[in-house]
Parts: sequence; C-alpha cells; structure tokens
Amino acid sequence: MSFDIDNIRNDFPILAEKIYGKPLVYLDNAATTQKPRCVLDKITTTYATQNANIHRGIHYLSQKATLAHEAARQTIATFIGARSTNEIVFTRGTTESINLLASVFADRFCRPDDEIVITQMEHHSNIVPWQMAAERHRLHLRVAPIDERGELRLDELEKLLNHRTRLVAVAHISNVLGTVNPVKRIIEMAHAHGAKVLIDGAQAVAHLPVDVADLDADFYAFSGHKIYGPTGIGVLYGKEALLDTLPPYQGGGEMIQNVTFEKTTYNELPYKFEAGTPDFVGSVALAEALNYMDNIGREAIFAHEDHLLRYAEQRLREIPKMRIFGNAADKNSVISFLVGNVHPYDLGMLLDKTGVAVRTGHHCAQPLIDLLGIPGTVRASVAFYNTCNEIDYFVEQLRRCLDILQ
Repeated sequence: MSFDIDNIRNDFPILAEKIYGKPLVYLDNAATTQKPRCVLDKITTTYATQNANIHRGIHYLSQKATLAHEAARQTIATFIGARSTNEIVFTRGTTESINLLASVFADRFCRPDDEIVITQMEHHSNIVPWQMAAERHRLHLRVAPIDERGELRLDELEKLLNHRTRLVAVAHISNVLGTVNPVKRIIEMAHAHGAKVLIDGAQAVAHLPVDVADLDADFYAFSGHKIYGPTGIGVLYGKEALLDTLPPYQGGGEMIQNVTFEKTTYNELPYKFEAGTPDFVGSVALAEALNYMDNIGREAIFAHEDHLLRYAEQRLREIPKMRIFGNAADKNSVISFLVGNVHPYDLGMLLDKTGVAVRTGHHCAQPLIDLLGIPGTVRASVAFYNTCNEIDYFVEQLRRCLDILQ
C-alpha cells in the first residue's frame, strides 16, 4: 500500500461523519485514535467465526481462537522488537500495565527507603501507581525537573540516581508537551546505577519507531486504542529474565499451573500475568492495526505526521497572543496552547460546534499544568489520516472562535 492520503482516509469510516452538519476534523488523537475498517471487520469476523475461550479448549473453535491470539502476540513482539513472545504481556492498556508493574516490581525488588524516579512531565498513570507503591513499601519518590522548553534536565536526573534507585519511570513522549525524551540515554544512565527502567510508550508507539531490544528497555507499556486498535487491550513488554523473577499480579484461571487448597504453582511466561479470560478478540484486532500500519509503511507515516506537526505549529504561531507549551528540539504529534486569557474550555467548546475535535483541560498531567501556572491547555494532536487542509480549517475556525471570545 502506498501513502495515498485519500485512500487512507477512506479506510476510516468515522472520518466521513458530520458534526453539527460540519465535516469532522479529528485532532484528539493523543486521547484515542480512530479505527480503520480492517480493524472493525476483524473484530466482527472474529466474533462471527471463532468466538471461543482460548488455551484450554480441545474443540476446533477454541484451538482456532488460541492460534489467532498467540499469532497476535507474535505480531506485537515483532512490531516493537521484542526477542520473544514470552516478553509480551496482554493488559487492558498502559494504565493497567504500569499498575501491574508498580505492584509486582515493588513487592520483588524494593525495600524501605529505596527510591523510584519519575519526571515532571508524567501522565497521572505514571505517577499515581508509584505513589501507591511508595506508600505501601515506604519508598521515596524522586521527581526529575524539566526546563523552560519542556525538555527533561538530564543533568538533574543523573543527580537523582544513586545506589538506592530501583526504577526510573519516564514517558517516551509527553502527552502535553510533545517532548520526545532521549530514552535510550536515560536507560543507559539508570543501568549505570543498577536501576531498571519503565518507558511509558502510550504516546510514542504510534508515532515513532520503537525497538525495545535496541533501547535495552527493561519494561515498555502501551495501549491498543492509541495505535488504531480497539479499546481495552494493551501491552506490557518486559525482559524475559526480569518478568520471570516477578510474582503474579492477580490470581485466577490461566495464570496457574496447579492448584490445591494447600499450595498453588504458577504458569510460565507470559501467562503468569494474564489471569482470567484474555481479550482474545482485542489482541487479534490490535495485531490487525499494526499490520495495517506496516502495510502503509511506518517511515512514510511518521514523515507525514512530522510534516503535519510542523505545519500546524507554523500556522498557529501566526495567531496573535498564541502561547505554545513545549518547544523541545525533538517534538512529536502534540501541540498544547493557549491564546491570551481565553479559557481553554471555552475555545474547545466553540471549536466543537465547527466540527473540530480537540482536547481541553489538564490532560491527566496536573503536576505539569500546575508547574506551568496555567488552568489547562487546548491540545491538538495529529495522526497520519489528518491533512494540511484540515489544519487550515482548524486554524480558520480557531480565529473565528477567538473573535467571539476576545
């Protein structure tokens, strides 16, 4: 498949929707992406032709569904450069992946007065689970600062690392600032101090090439719904040797090897972390989404998105009193802004009436918004099905809204 934007847009049925009689301009991709028809069809076909609980059934449908689920695991492992399917744990999304890790990692590796390092730009899902773990285990949460451009202060991060540091948890891309963190360098720094690293890849995996083996990442988490797949399915990647040492997160079916009233032994990887019936339809649909991206070509997708981001920033900077938050040298897919003293909610509400979907508020990053000293932002975030014409329409409607509000 070549990068033909018209054909690509035709693959996404929702883009033909009208909002208040206006064409939909969907710029809320950092919150969730739209789904191509092949993913929607895969969900329907899977339910219609192979809906049966997996792994333990001896009948045909169960075996067919099992093979499809495990083939999806292999597709995902290949997509992110994992060495083995044993390193791919299915979860409900990035949030559950991080909660899983925060629970079992602290149980296994942390002692009172040990330290976890995060950054000022983290999403709540990469803050709150570590706060909860810190409270349970009497750990210290250290926070690495950012500079005025929205870039992580690597010198200050390094100062926080010491022999008590057990884990560094950092976003690959900030969901507010769009900053692309130098995660490979961060991993090297942490490993030099004997610490492990979790990368929150929720915003990155759809917009950057990700090779977890090349990064030497210990853990990497992402959600299906942010990479053109269904909701309710996500992935926690972990190095096989590390996952093998961690205790289970939940108890139930599938994650066991043998159960008696006296003792339970646990299943092998990755099933030890997948208690209960997995989302075997979601996994197959997520694999379909990844295959769809690869059929178009990730390099072409990322180049188009980069062009869209630069074009959108250029057009937005033409507007008087425009303030864009996040001006990192390496930035991706997200623009957060305010104009003068106009409240972001008012702008978002008026833009919605024109068919433009953007996100407003604190974007589940309240500590960062407080640091910036603002009530929130308007956030426009692009995907490869967006166009420069849509950016032009968005900017035109933004100017009209500002004429009303200022």
